Amino acid sequence: MNLLSVCWNPFGHEVESHETNGVLGGGDGGGSGGSREGKDGLLWFRDIGKYGSGEFSMAVIQANQVLEDQSQIESGQFGTFVGIYDGHGGPEAARYVCDNLFSHFRAITAESEGVVTAETIQRAFRQTEEGFTALVSELWSTRPNMATVGTCCLVGVIYQQTLFIANLGDSRVVLGKKVGNTGGMAAMQLSTEHNANIEAIRHELKELHPTDPQIVVLKHGVWRVKGIIQVSRSIGDVYMKHAQYNREPINARFRLPEPMNMPILSANPTIISHALHPNDSFLIFASDGLWEHLSNEKAVAIVHSHPRACQKASQGCPTRSSEKTRNEIFGSS
Repeated sequence: MNLLSVCWNPFGHEVESHETNGVLGGGDGGGSGGSREGKDGLLWFRDIGKYGSGEFSMAVIQANQVLEDQSQIESGQFGTFVGIYDGHGGPEAARYVCDNLFSHFRAITAESEGVVTAETIQRAFRQTEEGFTALVSELWSTRPNMATVGTCCLVGVIYQQTLFIANLGDSRVVLGKKVGNTGGMAAMQLSTEHNANIEAIRHELKELHPTDPQIVVLKHGVWRVKGIIQVSRSIGDVYMKHAQYNREPINARFRLPEPMNMPILSANPTIISHALHPNDSFLIFASDGLWEHLSNEKAVAIVHSHPRACQKASQGCPTRSSEKTRNEIFGSS
């Protein structure tokens, strides 16, 4: 609860507003909008930033010795782009996605005269996956364990009055939606997750690999793909996609005992579109570290019950009924 609440209240550790590489990008039109930052131990947060569609807050908690996660907001003529990249096995894949996915998206959007579609986002994901695979190939002789690095990838794009959500892995976006004139707020999950602990994902994997009885394995109470990894879709993890990288000298725990005849993991995102409605109040984008501790309903209730305080009297404080849709981004692992 404190993690979410901290982004809604004034804080003491102020620094000059700036764009942080790998955390917030400027994009075509910049996104910081006079926001302020704070740091408290392993918690970093940015409060009341502005972007093309409204306002945002961000928070990141470092859970590992090396921070493996990245996040970004980009605004421009195309609209707004939000990315949450939850890395595993190392920071390289999440950093690569943060540096390249939006660039691909922007270039592809320019080719279509600024029009954003599901295919636009699909192509950006595909080019990013291909680029990272090429990097793994280039570094194979010197850094073979790059083949075992990957990242979940959750992207939201606001284009005109449509929100596109694309997801690989088990990060999640939840919409806080006003319930009529009751003053209540409903929680609506917009993303589809790809985690072997979900029965539908296990069924999907078994259908894709009908001759492999070990495609999903229960280990220590947790379902894992091939007994190794929980997520079934990602950027990177090429050792589970291309047979030439599932061999020595990568770590033995990643090597499969039998030949790989087809990719086991996928980089094909699930993409949905949602027409924005005046009752759509805010969005929460977060990696699984947050959702392991909070239900969708609890997270929405916390955000709804902690409206932002005015930082300066001259800025004014919009009423909740007049606010635009906002992206609230909480990265956690």
